[in-house]
Amino acid sequence: MEITVVGASRGTGAEVVRQAVAAGHRVRAVSRSTTPAADHVTPFALDATDVAALRTAIAGADAVVVTVGAGSASRADVTRAVIEAMRAEGVRRVVAQSSYGVGDSYDSMPFVLKHVVSLLLRTALADHAAQEALLADSELDWTVTRPGGLTTGAATSVRLAPGNGSAGSLGRISRADAATALLAAVADPSTIGHAYTIVGG
Repeated sequence: MEITVVGASRGTGAEVVRQAVAAGHRVRAVSRSTTPAADHVTPFALDATDVAALRTAIAGADAVVVTVGAGSASRADVTRAVIEAMRAEGVRRVVAQSSYGVGDSYDSMPFVLKHVVSLLLRTALADHAAQEALLADSELDWTVTRPGGLTTGAATSVRLAPGNGSAGSLGRISRADAATALLAAVADPSTIGHAYTIVGG
C-alpha cells in the first residue's frame, strides 16, 4: 500500500512511518522540515496548508494519514487542505488522529477531568472538533481515532472502541500504540465513517 503521512517528522506521525515501512508499505512522509529519504520512504518538505504542494504528495496514494500537532497552522486548516488535495487527486481513504475529549468522547470523562480539560485544552479540543467536522462533511472515506494523553512509551496492545469508549479509557497511551491504531484503521474498511476512542487491549 502507498500511504501519505501528513505530520511525519515527529511524534505519532514518525511512528506511523516506521510501522508502515516495517509492515511492507511505501510511505510519502510530509512535514515542514526535510526528513532523510530511506528505503520505502519518500520525503516531502512542504506547507501542509498548500493544496497544490500537497497534491504532489497525495497523487496516486492508497490512503492518507493525518497526525499533525499544534503548530503555526491549525489542525483544521491542514485537514481542510488535505481534503481539497485528496478530492483533486481522486484519493478517498483518510484516517486522522484527533483527541479523546472531542465529540461524544467528552461524555465519558470523569466529572473533575471535564473541567480541567475545559480550562487547559479548550483551544486544542475546539481545533480537533473543527477537524472532525470537516472530515465528516468531506464525503471521503474517513476514520478518526481519539487517543488520550500521548507518551513515548513502548508499544503494548490497543483496540478501537466505537464512540465515546469508557470512563477509564482516557489513560495515557504511547505514540507507538496510537500509530498502530491508525494503521489498523487504514486497513479496515469497516471503520469508515466512524470515530474511535483508543483504549488498552
